[in-house]
Parts: sequence; structure tokens; C-alpha cells
Amino acid sequence: MPLVEVTYRPELPDTVLRELGEWLPHLVSTAVECPEEPYDGDLQPGDVEIRFRPLGPFDRSGMDVVIEVRSKYFASRAANRQERCARLLADVEKFVDANIGVYLTLPVAAWEQSE
Repeated sequence: MPLVEVTYRPELPDTVLRELGEWLPHLVSTAVECPEEPYDGDLQPGDVEIRFRPLGPFDRSGMDVVIEVRSKYFASRAANRQERCARLLADVEKFVDANIGVYLTLPVAAWEQSE
């Protein structure tokens, strides 16, 4: 279950953010899919959590959008994490015309949720 935080310049149009919110669950799931957590295309509540946050007056960033993805560590994910990150960036760039950064971390973690 990836956790995704999107930090963006407040000037970015709501339409872009809305579209990003619609596409990111699928794009992130595709980017982090692995044998231990396969992606079947049928996302359920809790499969991907996305939080949007505008840059504040004291934040410093050279990017229009930064997408931070945290997903549980598996060796199969870690083996090609840079390729996964590059693929996610390329997928997002297809419909968002902005200066975008993608950061993928794979911490040792656990997740549980109520039904």
C-alpha cells in the first residue's frame, strides 16, 4: 500500500491537480507492482493513499510538483527502484506539463487497515 505525498506550487491549476489525483493511484500501483504485491488493476480503498499539499510561504523548491512515494520494501522492488522512479516520472509527464520530481522510498514497514 503506497503512501503518496504531492507537493505543488499553489499556481498550478486545480484541473491539473484533479487529473493527477485521478491518475496517480494507477500510475503509482504500476510503478511499484511486484510479485509480493501484484497489481491487478482493481484498486480498493486503502490500496493507495494520496495527500496533496501546496508549497507554503517558507518552503523552498525548484520544482512545480514533487511526488513522494513510500512503498513497503521488497527485494524485487529495490532491485530496480531507479527504473521504477523514472517510469513513474515519464508516465506523469505525459499529462502534466510542469517541472516534476519523483522520489521513491522503500522502507521496511508494515500496514494494516480496518475492513
